[in-house]
Amino acid sequence: MANVEFWRADLCIIEKSMTQPELMVSNNIINEFKTCTQLQYNGQLNIKSTKGQNWYFYYRLGRIVWATGGTHPFRRWRRYMAQYCPQIDIDKVQFRQQDLAVNYWDYRLLEILYKRQKIQREQIQAIVESTIAELLFDLAQHTNFVSVSCDRNQDTILETPMSFTSADLSVKQMQDLWKVWSEAGLANFSPDLAPVLRRPEQLQQQVSPSVYKNFVNLINGKQTLRDLAAIMKQNVLPITRSLLPYILKGIIELIEVPDLPLLVFEVNSDPISPQQKKSYTPLVACVDDSLQVGKMLEEIVTANGLRFIKIQDAVQALPTLIQNKPDLIFLDLIMPVVSGYEICTQLRRVSAFANTPVIILTSNDNLLDRVRAKVVGSTDFVTKPVAADKVMSVIRKYLPVQTPSKVISSTIKSKSSLEISLGH
Repeated sequence: MANVEFWRADLCIIEKSMTQPELMVSNNIINEFKTCTQLQYNGQLNIKSTKGQNWYFYYRLGRIVWATGGTHPFRRWRRYMAQYCPQIDIDKVQFRQQDLAVNYWDYRLLEILYKRQKIQREQIQAIVESTIAELLFDLAQHTNFVSVSCDRNQDTILETPMSFTSADLSVKQMQDLWKVWSEAGLANFSPDLAPVLRRPEQLQQQVSPSVYKNFVNLINGKQTLRDLAAIMKQNVLPITRSLLPYILKGIIELIEVPDLPLLVFEVNSDPISPQQKKSYTPLVACVDDSLQVGKMLEEIVTANGLRFIKIQDAVQALPTLIQNKPDLIFLDLIMPVVSGYEICTQLRRVSAFANTPVIILTSNDNLLDRVRAKVVGSTDFVTKPVAADKVMSVIRKYLPVQTPSKVISSTIKSKSSLEISLGH
């Protein structure tokens, strides 16, 4: 009898989620897309949410030719490359750092591979269409929960687009997909979340041994719902819908996961002259969810003539670090979603960061933390609260830093600080 009541409760929850009022993307976004089409717009349409999420749509003659941004740009690019260009092992392809230093780095890489005759135009068209559809869907989901702002920027125009997509048709398809997703009771679940098995014993009692084995192998908190759909060669909707009963019962939990940056980067082959080395100002990064810690470090570092970048959102830390390539990184251990241990582990997999000093910031300076941090590849420790003498001592230990007397204050104020706003 207890089991019957348990299943009835589950059915009630599912029915309630299935009968949610239909959610649609906000009219101001749709109107913005229509305006760009009518104006035969050339340039970049930037859409930003109040939570700091960014989407970039690139237009040519009023048609969308590329889109980027969102939660997992590197995961998305990897996924579509594996799907449409399986002949290429991405982790063995080397790209120049400057090719990754622009917003549309993902499109730039496609262009490079096309010029090297590694991929065909048809493959690029498939990737472009899938990327635009995915980002429009994410935009529809996010704009139902937070407000967004739009901004047109004609500084960046893709001169030789490989594919032209009708914005009106794409928006209509996005609305249809979002309607189906919502009606399936999935409005509150992002396909960028990763399922992880929380109650294996309970699952084992409900499914066959072969199904259970597949669950254990795939539902490990490392692949997002979209990643799983690509691996299983299915649409993300039926995959997510099939997991919904287990999610509602707490057997499976959906969690946020970090992006997966490209692991191999080609170091600039141009030799750096001694004169260039003398004039180069090191860049120091701080990954810490505390606004106060980031601000204190910024004041200390920039006052000593160095450039500085602070990153509050741990999920976006890796792609931001890869894009800016700092010379030294301060890394907090305890952060929401992604810990400093995980970030350090992934940094050391990137060839460009193999020897970059990673300084752990911690409030608990104990032996266990130090051992674990060393195992994942950290370089040194600084205990909180941060103090100028401790910070500069460790920076001078690993970087060629001028003494404060040689620093020109006007230069510090105007050029030394670089802040990436990825806060809460």
